[in-house]
Amino acid sequence: MLPKLVILATNKLQDFQPMFKKELTLSDYFLIAANLLPVIGVWAWKWDPKEMFLVYCLETIIIGIFNLVKMAIVTLVKKTDNWHTNGKTTRQSGLVFMIFFLVHYGFFVVVQMSIFFEVSGIGKGSGINALNFFYKWPQLLHTDSLIVLGIFVFCYCYKMIFEFVLSGEYRSASLMMLMFQPYGRIFIQQFTVIVGSMFLSFGAGKIFILVFAAIKIFFELFINYEALINKRMKEAEKDSGQQ
Repeated sequence: MLPKLVILATNKLQDFQPMFKKELTLSDYFLIAANLLPVIGVWAWKWDPKEMFLVYCLETIIIGIFNLVKMAIVTLVKKTDNWHTNGKTTRQSGLVFMIFFLVHYGFFVVVQMSIFFEVSGIGKGSGINALNFFYKWPQLLHTDSLIVLGIFVFCYCYKMIFEFVLSGEYRSASLMMLMFQPYGRIFIQQFTVIVGSMFLSFGAGKIFILVFAAIKIFFELFINYEALINKRMKEAEKDSGQQ
């Protein structure tokens, strides 16, 4: 009985192994540093916590833009790819993947921004809300916030160029996988940003930005989103093949 339990437990642990990163890339270290900078700024340099949380919201948009660019690159190379749905596999144009991602991901961004603006009150008195935010957002940020935003852009640009383009990953990348790739980070980020905006409304931004950054860094350090998505994709392909 005991050996069977040991074997079962070992198999279960092996199922979870793809979740955890075995080693960090240089872009991972860049992102960790980028997430630490707002914390240092708020605690040591008196940066505005609300602006830093707004930068984290903008990071959601940055991730989406770079992911859309990656999908466009793959589309130029592959033209079409497998679309898995309801246990069936069909061949779809890369543009279909991109449009679906743009609409679906855009909905997540609008929801996040709407809740953040409503709870944090960051746009009050400025005439800026979740709807006109996309062309008025620079009015809400000062130099320090723009610097942090620029660092995030650099991190994701570096990651795309060196780990996706120059590595040749774009040649074999799955559009279905790319379409869902950002959501692991986004679910964690949206939850913490929304909860954090509540803390901001009570004036506890300094405390929560520390907790928020720690949660983000933990997931950047340990969770292998790509491996998890690949595993689910293979399971979907296997299910499709059995239909």
